[in-house]
Amino acid sequence: MPCKAHVALILVVVLLGTLQILASCGQKGDLYFPDDASEERR
Repeated sequence: MPCKAHVALILVVVLLGTLQILASCGQKGDLYFPDDASEERR
């Protein structure tokens, strides 16, 4: 039987992983560095 600390650690890891997945929902497209020229045109 696992101790309470191991169960708590597993729950924290699962919770943080789930929150990370939910936080990234809806974001689309590739990551890229914007061109410096586009900032100069503004």
